[in-house]
Amino acid sequence: MNDQTLDDFRQRAVDAAGGSSHEQITDTVLARLAALPKPGSLLDFGAGRGALLTRIAALLPDTRLNGADYLGRPAGLPERISWTSGDLNQPLVAPPVDIVTCSEVIEHLENPRAVFRNLFELIVPGGWLILSMPNQESIRSYVSLLLGGHFVAFRGPSYPAHITALLRMDLEHMCAETGFEPAAFSYTDHGGLPKKPGTSWQSLSFGALRGRLFSDNIVMVARKPLSATA
Repeated sequence: MNDQTLDDFRQRAVDAAGGSSHEQITDTVLARLAALPKPGSLLDFGAGRGALLTRIAALLPDTRLNGADYLGRPAGLPERISWTSGDLNQPLVAPPVDIVTCSEVIEHLENPRAVFRNLFELIVPGGWLILSMPNQESIRSYVSLLLGGHFVAFRGPSYPAHITALLRMDLEHMCAETGFEPAAFSYTDHGGLPKKPGTSWQSLSFGALRGRLFSDNIVMVARKPLSATA
C-alpha cells in the first residue's frame, strides 16, 4: 500500500467512525475521571468532534486541556482547549500531562502496543490513563463470534472504522509490557441484545443485568508509577 492509498484508507476510516461515542460511554468515562485527583493538565487522545472534551471542560474548569485527533479542530470547542491535528497511528509529540483520556479510539488504530507506549510517554509519573473500547466479552459479542465469525463491533458494517479487536486480557498485557500499574476495569452497564442492539438488557431487566456480559463497552483506568521515567 503506497502512502496515498494509506492516507485514503485512513481518511475513509475516520469518516466511517464519525468522531463521537454513545452517551453511556461518555458518562462512564466522566465518572472514572471524577473519581481521580483533579489534574492540572489533560489530553483527550482521539478527541473526535470534541463532545467528551467539551464535557470535561465543564467538569474541570481550571485544568489545562488539549485534544488530539486526525480531524481538525471542531467548531464550537471552548477557546481554552488547545488542539493538535495528526494521524494517531503515528507517535504524538506533546508535553506530558496528568491524565490522558482515550475513549473508543484504540480499536480504530493499527498498532495498539505502539499506541500504549506513546500514551505512557505522554503521562507524567503518577498520572493516569482512562481508556474505553468495545467489550468483546459480552453475550452479544460472543453470539456474533459464534454465529458470524467476528466480534460484534468488527463485522462488515464496522469496517474500516474498527480494525483492531482487543480483549480485557490484551489491555492487561499491554499495561504490564508498557510499565503501567495493574489496571482497574468497569463497564458501561448498557448493552444491546444479539440481533436487536436497539433493545438493551437493562431495559428488559429494569437495570438488574449489568457488568461484563451485558455491556457493550469496557473502561480501563491505569496509573503510571511515580517511579517511572517521565
